[in-house]
Amino acid sequence: MLLKSLGTLSAEERKSAGQAINAAKQDVESALDLRRADLALARMEARLAEEALDVTLPGRGRGRGGLHPISRTWRRIEEIFGSIGFEVADGPEIETDWHNFTALNNPENHPARSMQDTFYVDLDDEHGKPLLLRTHTSPMQVRYARMHKPPIKVIAPGRTYRVDSDATHSPMFHQVEGLWIDEDISFADLKGVYVDFLRRFFESDDMQVRFRPSYFPFTEPSAEIDLQFASGPLKDRWLELSGAGQVHPQVVRNFGLDPERYIGFAFGSGLERLTMLRYGIDDLRLFFDGDLRFLRQFS
Repeated sequence: MLLKSLGTLSAEERKSAGQAINAAKQDVESALDLRRADLALARMEARLAEEALDVTLPGRGRGRGGLHPISRTWRRIEEIFGSIGFEVADGPEIETDWHNFTALNNPENHPARSMQDTFYVDLDDEHGKPLLLRTHTSPMQVRYARMHKPPIKVIAPGRTYRVDSDATHSPMFHQVEGLWIDEDISFADLKGVYVDFLRRFFESDDMQVRFRPSYFPFTEPSAEIDLQFASGPLKDRWLELSGAGQVHPQVVRNFGLDPERYIGFAFGSGLERLTMLRYGIDDLRLFFDGDLRFLRQFS
């Protein structure tokens, strides 16, 4: 208003009035700036009071994670077999019917298939057969052997799936398969390799190992491998640990090799079983519950 009224004043009056108006304007702006600074300082002091830190408190360390016990077993197995020349193979968890069953001497309608009931996928392979979640890691033996020339020394650890769920089984579990194919590999080599593995895995010679006759479609002869500790809570109890045997001649053919020239052994072990025995775990469900009280023991 005052600035607009300057036009009605004479030149002399306009000069003195303008000076007075500018001085008043500067006083008002200075007062506003001072008030804004006071308000900002008050807000900062209030925030500091709310977020006050007690510098005398001890520091808070950042939490450290750790490997799951199954992962620890997985890594340990790879290290042990790697030290004696075995490669590690990894492959698809969704498999074809041929790799999972037929190539392993498990043709259609074979009764052994019912022991490995599994989860099927709504997609077909090149033969019109439905794809499935692999029931063991043995398909990797087929895939690896068809891509490499003998001698073949490989283990295949990984996840597997079966429609099986109770207090002692899980629909998803872990296996490690082993395969050694060459011109002169005998059952004695299987026994030597696997017994040595058990002694190194459990870091003990205080055990007995037996090979009990059994049946598997992909090996002949076949055996169940049982373990007995000479001391501890499982003393004098035979525990089934693995299936193994000489690779069946038909499976060797499916590898693309001549069974008259090449021979070898294969075995399959459950990682959960090995982990439970090594760490004294008595409930399979602990592996899948995600209970930090349990998992922190392995950090």
